[in-house]
Amino acid sequence: MSKTNFIFVIFFIFCSIYCYSQKNSIKDKSLFKFNSSEGVYNPLSPSKAAFYSAIFPGGGQIYNKKYWKVPIVWAALGTSTYLYLDNNTQYKRYRNAYKLRKNGYQDEFTLDDGTEIISLTGLERAQKTLRGNRDLSIMSTLLIYVLQILEASVNAHLLQFDANDDIT
Repeated sequence: MSKTNFIFVIFFIFCSIYCYSQKNSIKDKSLFKFNSSEGVYNPLSPSKAAFYSAIFPGGGQIYNKKYWKVPIVWAALGTSTYLYLDNNTQYKRYRNAYKLRKNGYQDEFTLDDGTEIISLTGLERAQKTLRGNRDLSIMSTLLIYVLQILEASVNAHLLQFDANDDIT
């Protein structure tokens, strides 16, 4: 065994002795009980907040008494839902026109004299774009829904920490 390896082993032995001494260094655990003006530490509070947010979007924020966050959650979910519905309606509109034109019928993008306002490839590109936007709207709605659940749970965790300036 070389001198470097021997020093390395001795160093880790001394480090492990000091780490072990940290295990039960707190004798009086009553100093760390959580007592605040709001009540005692509640380990189920984050679960309740997440559950309420999952059942009713914004419910966890209401449970945490962060009422100002509720309109933000509703606006975000409402906007992404509106964008989904709008893109889906437009997608169906262009899809219907494409099907009619492929079967030889007149669609809403063809004038009475037979002039096409949008070409067949234009209808295909519009469908592809609108379908992508619709799918993105679904994904953003789901992401916002999950994020508001996580936000309520994390906020409930953080509300239970004593943030008093008096560190004695």
